Amino acid sequence: MKPNRLLDGSRFIVSCFFFIIFLCVLASINEIRFDSLMKFGQCAFSQAPQNSSAERLSQTNTIASSSPSELRILIGILTLPDHYHKRHFLRMIYGTQSLVGARVDVKFVFCNLTKEDQKVLVALEIMRYDDIIIMNCKENMNKGKTYTYFSSLPEMLLNDTNVPYPPYHYVMKGDDDAYFRLQSLADSLRPLPRQDLYYGYVIPCPSMDPFVHYMSGMGYLVSWDILEWLKDSDIPKKHLEGPEDRVFGDWLRDGHRGRNRYNAKWSMYNFPEPPTRCTHELWPDTIAVHLLKTQEKWIQTLNYFNVTKSLKPSKLYHIP
Repeated sequence: MKPNRLLDGSRFIVSCFFFIIFLCVLASINEIRFDSLMKFGQCAFSQAPQNSSAERLSQTNTIASSSPSELRILIGILTLPDHYHKRHFLRMIYGTQSLVGARVDVKFVFCNLTKEDQKVLVALEIMRYDDIIIMNCKENMNKGKTYTYFSSLPEMLLNDTNVPYPPYHYVMKGDDDAYFRLQSLADSLRPLPRQDLYYGYVIPCPSMDPFVHYMSGMGYLVSWDILEWLKDSDIPKKHLEGPEDRVFGDWLRDGHRGRNRYNAKWSMYNFPEPPTRCTHELWPDTIAVHLLKTQEKWIQTLNYFNVTKSLKPSKLYHIP
């Protein structure tokens, strides 16, 4: 019986030995799989966006992220540094509009900061939204702010090698009391020339001929090549002061620019009340409504265009 017991004991030891080896191999395989899983997870997390909301907004607000086929438009809203609440309101108005086939960047434009609170609060806005342009000038109404805006953009934007040329096909100067429907604006521009274009609401109000006078300050737009001409030409430098929108039209006339002109009436118009020769009833074929000087006029306009129709239902709120 002893030999059998010894044989059985040997078999048991050998079996235990191989079982231990099997466990070691299994553990090794699992460790490899676990390491691979961890590496995959680390890779996935490293590729997932870890940026703050401000950084994400800044990244989506870069011209370089647009596709080559997209129409690129910059709307510069000339305002003042202290108009914080108005900027926040307009961010909601334009940030909730969706576009197809075009990229429209809305920026707020003003001159150098002059107060300590501006330096802190505007800096925070830039960190959060990245939608402000501060020009090297002194705030003014009719002493060259419009010229500084248009003529500064080529140098500001073309220093970045990642930016396509032109950075924007069209650049607009807009008022902060005007409501622009961005898809309608882009759709109206798509069939138009991308060179030597001057677009807007021609003044005086009854006129329909864009070659006679100039475009209203509610919002007029030019092609990128006109900005480069403004930067290099002596014509604007000799005639900076005066009603800026009319003076802008004078520059184009004297420089034989803006040969392609488009009068956007009556898709651009003043708010219906009080009625004047420049007003128009709200209607679906609208690009811009001007002179929204009160909250009530803004709400009436936004309600007409049903801007909250895409609000998603949720248990977290109830809006009748």
